[in-house]
Amino acid sequence: MSAKTIYFVAGEASADNHGAALMRALRNADVDLRFIGRGGPQMKAVAGAGFQNWIDKSGVLGLWEVIKHYGYFRKQFHEALREIETSKPNAVVLIDYPGFNLRLARALSASARATADKPKIIYYISPQVWAWNRGRIKKMACWLDLMLCIFPFEADLYNQSGLRTIFVGHPMIERLRESKSRLRGTDYGGQVDIQRDSNLVGLFPGSRGREVRKIFPILIQTSRELRQSKAKLRFEVAAASDELATEMEEMLAPRDRHLFGIKVGQTAEIMQHAFVGIVASGSATLEAAYFRMPFALIYKVAWPTYLAGRLLVKVKYLGMPNVLADKQVVPEFIQHRAKPQDLAKAILQLLDDPMKRQEMISNFDKIAAQLGESGASARAARAILTEIA
Repeated sequence: MSAKTIYFVAGEASADNHGAALMRALRNADVDLRFIGRGGPQMKAVAGAGFQNWIDKSGVLGLWEVIKHYGYFRKQFHEALREIETSKPNAVVLIDYPGFNLRLARALSASARATADKPKIIYYISPQVWAWNRGRIKKMACWLDLMLCIFPFEADLYNQSGLRTIFVGHPMIERLRESKSRLRGTDYGGQVDIQRDSNLVGLFPGSRGREVRKIFPILIQTSRELRQSKAKLRFEVAAASDELATEMEEMLAPRDRHLFGIKVGQTAEIMQHAFVGIVASGSATLEAAYFRMPFALIYKVAWPTYLAGRLLVKVKYLGMPNVLADKQVVPEFIQHRAKPQDLAKAILQLLDDPMKRQEMISNFDKIAAQLGESGASARAARAILTEIA
């Protein structure tokens, strides 16, 4: 019996993390699988030479950036269609990245109707169409064979629309649990919590260059505002890469540099030591909630992107902790409201008011419980293997 082939498409760093974990879980269940497609360095490391690492170009943020790179994405789209047609995989697994992947699903569904050996089209990590275009769900039910979602409310929503959906839990739980256990020692057989530093503020300006360039200058000014009230405060900044760390260093004035520690690849460590934080909207907000770090959310993009988003987005809150809680657990400072004085005021409240801190942390525990147990990648792998059996 010949080995089965799975074609993957992931277009951003977080999807590369989740895709690599899914590939490893699939390999553990069936060593004869062949992986092809496009993603990032982690997926390529698992898949091998026949896999394309395109993350550096594919992971652009914002409407204007996508328009500027339209020619590149159009070329990649048609190349992906040709690769799938030539390789005839048993399944195509699309990971998040809705602008590209939903169009690909639609095109594959249309071309596959005339063929008997069409691949199963499986979406892993649902695009958040419930936030910006619920009417698209019925169309997705026509394009997809299976949706694997990471939030429980999504499964109910999609199944009601006729799209077969399985809730597998959030794949970040595995990684975050590992990070937590690495940082927590054992004493007489029991776990000991890390002591938070009451003078440490964590800053998380995002993982993309364009995002960091918009947000980090605001965080620097916010830090100056905070030190006017609390002169002992220090700041640790999470950088997604050495390149972004260098760029952030260059944004700091000489008089500020001794106050900021810029750390590459240490998001989880900072979140477990900092007393409070400011976090750019995205998956890091769920990580902060999981690690019980009180924080304020910041979001700032180019104005065309923001205005387009305002027209499309149909939810009350931007941050996933607030979406999951269906109330404002963390304050959101979005676009023109992302002012250093207002951010500083919110952070001072979290530094000085124990009851406000504890209320936020209690809400975080309820939110984390919704993300499911560890083992999301293994559950997703089992569902995919059942689909192509």
